[in-house]
Amino acid sequence: MTEQYRVLLYYNYVEIEDPEQTADEHLKFCKDLGLKGRILIAKEGINGTVSGTYEQTEQYMDMMKNSPLFHDTIFKIDDHDGHAFKKMHCRPRPELVNLSLEDDIKPKELTGKYLSPKEWFEAMQAEDTIVLDARNDYEYDLGHFRGAIRPDIETFRELPEWVRDNKEMLEGKRILTYCTGGIRCEKFSGWLKREGFEDVSQLHGGIVTYGKDPEVQGELWDGQCYVFDERIAVPVNQKEHVVVGREYFDGEPCERYINCANPECNRQFLCSEENEHKYLRGCTHECRVSPRNMYVKEHELSEDEVQARLEAIGESLPTHA
Repeated sequence: MTEQYRVLLYYNYVEIEDPEQTADEHLKFCKDLGLKGRILIAKEGINGTVSGTYEQTEQYMDMMKNSPLFHDTIFKIDDHDGHAFKKMHCRPRPELVNLSLEDDIKPKELTGKYLSPKEWFEAMQAEDTIVLDARNDYEYDLGHFRGAIRPDIETFRELPEWVRDNKEMLEGKRILTYCTGGIRCEKFSGWLKREGFEDVSQLHGGIVTYGKDPEVQGELWDGQCYVFDERIAVPVNQKEHVVVGREYFDGEPCERYINCANPECNRQFLCSEENEHKYLRGCTHECRVSPRNMYVKEHELSEDEVQARLEAIGESLPTHA
């Protein structure tokens, strides 16, 4: 019988006096259990995703529930067929999510109104409502709420500047914002309120909770939800599946993310298996002909074989003097 694995996603904004010591102790406990994953610990709290067997994850959640610091942590639980990570990391950080603010937001003191999945579903369809994705552009491109605005940002810390540049789009509207598990919206919605936007709400528990809700069942979500582990994507809408991702090279529907084979680039992009081979997993000509192209090394391609693939797409190897 195959052993059942699970993935736990969680965060908790809580004051931690010594993040370094807490991270060391937490890491030891997780390694002793056999968990794998990535946990960040800061003075403002904890943010983690870990994977393990049913028994291991139960023991971890029991430890957290018995902890004076983390006893009220809410876990999002996904079944999986194995570990979602290769290693176990637990690191101290200055902050859990980075908005690059001089005066940081404390979600326990200022944040947007929490909406349950049912309330969110209804609010999305109301007039004078703006649904604003608080995630990065590549996350949005894989899946998003129908009609949501896609901020042109590559990292979360760019979001405040984008809002200020597009303030007229948001003024006078009811703003609904969302992210994967809720942690980014806790700060971002509070920042929006501090900026003077009065009617700001956030999806409580994030996309992951919305997709598991037995009543709404992920309705009005298109595509898949990007996650920061080896799964890359998880389904959300239980009623219908609409593919919104577009293949990097030919624009065809696609939900398969890969990383550029040039480690100096490492760009993540949507790509079919066929085009991964056709374009040597390189997102540009420069990446395809890079001496460090990992696809070429992995497949032990000769220079003639590389040249033949390049000629098939109208390119060639650079000439060297």
